[in-house]
Amino acid sequence: MPPDALSTSQARRIALAAQGFTDRAPSSRVDRRHLRRAIDRTGLLQLDSVNVLARAHYMPPFSRLGGYPVDTLDAMAYGDGDYFEYWGHEASLLPVQLHPLLRWRMARAERGETWGGPASIARERPDFVAAVLAQVGRRGPVRVSDLEDGPRVRRGTMWDWSDTKKALEWLFWTGQVAVAGRVNFERRYDLTERVLPAAVLAAPTPTEEEAHRELLVFAAQRHGVGAARDLADYLRLPIVDARRRLAELVEDGRLRPVTVQGWKEPAYLHPGAKLPRWVRAQALLSPFDPVVWERSRIWRLFHFHYRIEIYVPAPKRVWGYYVFPFLLGDRLVGRVDLKADRGAGRLLVHGAWREEHADPAATATALAEELAALAQWLDLGAVEVADRGDLSPTLRKIIARQTSCA
Repeated sequence: MPPDALSTSQARRIALAAQGFTDRAPSSRVDRRHLRRAIDRTGLLQLDSVNVLARAHYMPPFSRLGGYPVDTLDAMAYGDGDYFEYWGHEASLLPVQLHPLLRWRMARAERGETWGGPASIARERPDFVAAVLAQVGRRGPVRVSDLEDGPRVRRGTMWDWSDTKKALEWLFWTGQVAVAGRVNFERRYDLTERVLPAAVLAAPTPTEEEAHRELLVFAAQRHGVGAARDLADYLRLPIVDARRRLAELVEDGRLRPVTVQGWKEPAYLHPGAKLPRWVRAQALLSPFDPVVWERSRIWRLFHFHYRIEIYVPAPKRVWGYYVFPFLLGDRLVGRVDLKADRGAGRLLVHGAWREEHADPAATATALAEELAALAQWLDLGAVEVADRGDLSPTLRKIIARQTSCA
């Protein structure tokens, strides 16, 4: 069992082991069994509409397993009854066992404690929301466009939703409708009782306090070790509530308080956490990977400063639009700005940088291998490296050499 006082290196290895980076690599074609194990390590898959490289929820399994059949994950996500879509860490695919533990969030939404448009439409047009729900009941599964109440007036913002979209989102927040699937990433809504297994819906609803405790233990198992803000952020629990529940979990012996070198705040260790002697990982981490969700945690574990610059104006970006940290061993050794040019069949590396502590040749060699595997998985024929970044010249030479020897 890990000690009560951890070095940064020990905490880092615990965290990476909890996320599946010490699991044995598949020796055969990746199948549902492998994917279920990988998803269990992360606990959930965050969804996002950004499709610069691959959809956000496809990348964490690749980072842990290598190339796998995406259609298998698609079938598992919406066809098997093992997962459902809801607000976990933002929009997420979650194991159905978490549904009872998230009903407190649905209840809060029903009281109007959710954001913007969905709350306002329920308050201002309840009869319209009821009519939308009735339409879903008669016609589901449906997309927003199937129920649209008139032409959209676009004012140039991504959140400029029609009233129908707002109504469906409120019904989704409150758990009255669920996502039966996606077509071109567009949600198809249906009544929850037609989407989720009956046994899940019949499960008793815990109190909000009980649910928060279970969700914090769930997060601690996936983090291995974490501060209060880390564990609360995993499923976006209110931090004030989380701190109270963490104290109760320590008192009950379900979490262990520990100290971590360099951390100002107390840390909590899951009793089942493993401390491996080493981590031999090699992975590109998506901006939506659980390892990098909580930015202060990345700094505390890896001394790696990271932010997503998608919404930063281009002239103000430091690294690039869609940057992936590169994990080698138990350290983040570099970062690459990636894009899939599907029309030309190329994986574009707009820029590549190494961290100060990283060996240039070893980092570039490992990164070239990982980029080749990524390109193959995405069915892209070539990896092209631009000039930006101190690692780019070395990386370009290695890739050119690999290509000429292929």
